Amino acid sequence: MAETDSKRATLNDVAQAVGVSSQTVSRVVNGHPYVSDETRRRVQDAIRKLGYRPNRAARSLATQRTCMLGIVTFGIDHYGPAQMVTHVERTARARGYGVTLSAIRALTPHEIRAALDALGGSVVDGLVLITPVTGLSAADIEALCGHIPFVQIDTELGANVPSIVIDQHFGSRLVTQYLIDLGHRALCEISGPLNWYGAQARHESWLKTLHRAGLTPGLSVEGDWTAEGGFRAALRLLDEGAVFSGLVVGNDQMALGAIRALRERGLRVPEDVSVVGFDDIPEAAYFEPPLTTVCQNFAALGEQSVEYLVSLIDNPLTPVHQRVLRPQLIERHSACPPRQGAFFLEGEIALSRRSEEAD
Repeated sequence: MAETDSKRATLNDVAQAVGVSSQTVSRVVNGHPYVSDETRRRVQDAIRKLGYRPNRAARSLATQRTCMLGIVTFGIDHYGPAQMVTHVERTARARGYGVTLSAIRALTPHEIRAALDALGGSVVDGLVLITPVTGLSAADIEALCGHIPFVQIDTELGANVPSIVIDQHFGSRLVTQYLIDLGHRALCEISGPLNWYGAQARHESWLKTLHRAGLTPGLSVEGDWTAEGGFRAALRLLDEGAVFSGLVVGNDQMALGAIRALRERGLRVPEDVSVVGFDDIPEAAYFEPPLTTVCQNFAALGEQSVEYLVSLIDNPLTPVHQRVLRPQLIERHSACPPRQGAFFLEGEIALSRRSEEAD
């Protein structure tokens, strides 16, 4: 058995495995920028393989820090925030930080104060705030965090606070324009809850993209991010007489429910109605049909949020800015060009088409 297997791996073990100095390993562990990407990758690989865990107690004595980060999150029951927590925690632990989590039910001063109390207040070196909903201004957040460095994730695009966001406007424009380019002219939408910044941004971009193409937006129904909510929203569209060949859905879970509802009403996807989603959840490739959607890079979001936060901890004079990541369109089989005889061309409820087929 190798020596590093029989006892806890040390910083020197990692340095010897990679062929670099112990100082270089220390820089990687502490998130310092002056290490090449290739060297950082090799050191992180060796840390994982050897199971190296930094001695937080020793680091705390040397730096007067706790080596702990706090995560305050809203909406952890939903896919996006849950992924953000996972990748923030993974990155923080790879950099030698412990992580403590506090979930909030609303973005209010009371909830934030309670979360900070649960985290131990100033016991953490910094905070990652996953705040995807409206409720508090940037000034409110800063006042509540006090002297603790923080980075917000999934907040409003353009917010003047330390933050990392994915450009939801761009993602919605990608997927809406994709349907327009396929030839669709009658588009409806199932949005997410409009008190979420991402849902607001996707809805606004859907409207703007259609107007820019000279098209009149169809009916939009607000969903709740769940498959059941998507099912109910799609039924509402049909029950209210909406006629459409393309359906833009605010996330993949709601798209799954919407596809089920369309099929229950006799509509084929994508032959009668093309459906597109958002998030690219792991199951999206295995929907029937596989779902065209927008991929958000949650791993990069987590990595950059921790990197930015560590910079703020190390140097409080780090310039305040917002980093913006761009999502990517993933083309699969749930959308195709509209076909003669499709739902929106007939201008009738699907029962009409089924009746004709029966004759």
